[in-house]
Amino acid sequence: MDSPAIRDSTVLVTGGAGFIGSHLVEALTPHNEVRVLDDFTTGDRTHLPDDVTVIEGDIRDPIALQQAARGVDVIFHHAALVSVERSVDAPRQSNRTNLEASLLVLEQARQEDARVVVASSAAVYGHPEELPVSETTPTNPTSPYGVQKLALDQYTRLYEELYDLPTVALRYFNAYGPRQRGPYSGVISTFLEQARAGEPITVEGDGEQSRDFVHVSDVVRANLRAATTDAVGEAFNIGTGQRTTILELAEIVRDATGSSSPIVHRDARPGDIRHSGADTTKATRELEFGARIDLESGIRSLVDGGERPPLEEDAGTLLESNREHGSYS
Repeated sequence: MDSPAIRDSTVLVTGGAGFIGSHLVEALTPHNEVRVLDDFTTGDRTHLPDDVTVIEGDIRDPIALQQAARGVDVIFHHAALVSVERSVDAPRQSNRTNLEASLLVLEQARQEDARVVVASSAAVYGHPEELPVSETTPTNPTSPYGVQKLALDQYTRLYEELYDLPTVALRYFNAYGPRQRGPYSGVISTFLEQARAGEPITVEGDGEQSRDFVHVSDVVRANLRAATTDAVGEAFNIGTGQRTTILELAEIVRDATGSSSPIVHRDARPGDIRHSGADTTKATRELEFGARIDLESGIRSLVDGGERPPLEEDAGTLLESNREHGSYS
């Protein structure tokens, strides 16, 4: 992973004990004073370095947030209720965490004159009309979660315009990697668990739906770039520029684990997005960001128990070259 471009700063990571947040904290800690605000509902304290200041509290609590954010230079906002299904079942609860609390973060950042980098989502696009999806693609979310992320995305950029607050929204596609677990973990961690246990690998629908899977270490690199970029008040797609079908993914996982698990199909989820893939031209141009870890290497590293796969000097050129030739399905 690149050395952090941000140094000698006081930094707050909300949701910092979670999947992406803990990796970000780990990257920031050697060069910055890092604070974490987390209620540990899903986060794991053991993932945090010893020299991090931890404020245990709810992101919806303005007093806890004020304590955590006092005097910070940058806020990386990753606290969220990340489940689409939960947002459908409990839209008001999801909205309180994903949007109302995020407005508290933006207001607190305005008080501190702190830069804000927020975790947005490809869910803002809904069913895209064309692929790959660029930042100018019409947004049409299909779940309360997507609506909440879109509203946060727009609020974030509006705060730069109205209040001159430096903000960046990162629209993550399908992030995966170490520490992704729990009832709302991604399809890769689910497939790995099934394959390791010798259980059937369950593919929803025909498996021809496709996604852009981006390794968490690449997501962290994007956050580090966003922390210092001059391109504020902007949203950026964070993905690889490649698409993989779910059936292909199941086969990659089975091969990587050496499993004999059968691949079985079950009913498709109603309303599931058929295809999703990022056009990362803008992030490449303005953040100098390009994903470095291809999917097969990322999955092999998970099987081997590594935090991330080793990077060759020219590893970044592979995905850049693939982007030039378009996505695959």
